[in-house]
Amino acid sequence: MVPPEGSQPESNQSEPSFEQILARLQEVVERLESGELPLEDSLTVFEEGIRLSRAGAKRLDAAERRVEELLGDGETRPIPDEDR
Repeated sequence: MVPPEGSQPESNQSEPSFEQILARLQEVVERLESGELPLEDSLTVFEEGIRLSRAGAKRLDAAERRVEELLGDGETRPIPDEDR
């Protein structure tokens, strides 16, 4: 059964989207750069940032694998530059 357009498969509903991960990671960076957090809080926020970074990288890797599958031969091909 195909899910309705715009919906995510059930297994991913509890996981944040790549865009949500990126937005939260930006918030984490801003909090750390503010310099207003105590050391312990900074470490906690930094750990969250590391988790978010790894989750985002995992999503990007999955997207890259999917693109390679769609290309059919497992090799990435350059996108033609129409401006040349």
